[in-house]
Amino acid sequence: MNPLERALELAERGRGATRPNPVVGAVIVRDGEIVGEGWHERYGGPHAEVNALAAAGERARGATMAVTLEPCSHHGKTPPCADALIAAGIARIVAGAEDPNPEVSGRGFERLRAAGVEVEVADGELGFRARAQNEGYRTWVAKGRPFVAYKVAATLDGRVTLPGRRWVTGDASRRLVHELRAQADAVAVGMGTVRADQPLLTARDVGAERQPRRLAFGSGPLPEGSELELRTGPITLELAQLAEEGVQSLLLEGGPTLATAFLAADLVDKVLLFVAPTIGGTGPTLIGELPEPVALSRLTTRSVGEDVLLIAYVHEP
Repeated sequence: MNPLERALELAERGRGATRPNPVVGAVIVRDGEIVGEGWHERYGGPHAEVNALAAAGERARGATMAVTLEPCSHHGKTPPCADALIAAGIARIVAGAEDPNPEVSGRGFERLRAAGVEVEVADGELGFRARAQNEGYRTWVAKGRPFVAYKVAATLDGRVTLPGRRWVTGDASRRLVHELRAQADAVAVGMGTVRADQPLLTARDVGAERQPRRLAFGSGPLPEGSELELRTGPITLELAQLAEEGVQSLLLEGGPTLATAFLAADLVDKVLLFVAPTIGGTGPTLIGELPEPVALSRLTTRSVGEDVLLIAYVHEP
C-alpha cells in the first residue's frame, strides 16, 4: 500500500475526537519498510507527525514521512511539527495537501525546505482524497463559512415528491441520510419544508455519538413544538455566524426553493443526489431556475439499495 494511502486510513481513527482541528495521519518509511505510524488522536494532544516520530525513534533519521496535511510551523496547543521533523532527521516529506489556513499555508513546507528536507505535495487522486478528507475544515478555515452539501432525493424525471407516497427513495437511502446527518455539524431545511413536513432532522438508528444542530432558514414563526433553530437573516451572514459558532459542515436538506437560493448565491460545495427508479410525472423538481448553469466535477455514482446516489462537487476542497 502506498504510504500516503495508509496515512489517510490512520487519519480516520481520529474522526470526531480532533475537532475543531482536522484529522491527520502520518507514516514513516525507511528502506522500503514502515518504521513508525501515528495519527492526531484528540484535540490538544500530540499531532500525527509527533506520534509517528515517537513510534519510529532513531529509525526516523534519513527516512521519508508521508503525512496527509502540511506539518504546522507555528505554536498552538503543541510545538511546531516542522521543527520536530527537522530535529528527528527526516529527509523527505510527502504531504497530501497544503494547510488551507491562508495565514499559515505553505509556511511549514518553507521551513522544512530551508532546513534541507525534500518536500513533495501529492497531486492526482491521492491529493484529492487528502483534501476531501477534511473538506469541512478546509472550507471553514479558508472561507469563513461551513462546507455546504446539498442532499436531495428525486425520481428519474427530477421530481422530489410522489403522489400518495411519503418517501421518494428506499430504506437503504434513508438510512444513509441518517448517517450523513450524524457526520454533519448542522442540518438545514427551509420554512416550506418545515410547514409541510415538520421534520425532526435528527440522526436516528445509526449509533450517532452526537446530534447535529437542526436549522430552519426563512421567515418564522416555527410551528408550535418545533425544536429547530430559526435563522432569518441573509444566508451569507447566517453561514458566517454559524462558522463563528464552530459549524464546519452543513447538510442542506431543504426543498427546491432553499436549494435554488443557495446555488444562486454560489454557497453549495457538494451535491448528493439520490435517484429512485421511478418516473414521477408531476410535482416540483429538485432545482428552480438559476441565473446560469452550475458546473460540477468529480462525479461518482454508487448503488444504494434500489436507488443510485450521484455525488459531485461544485467547489472541490
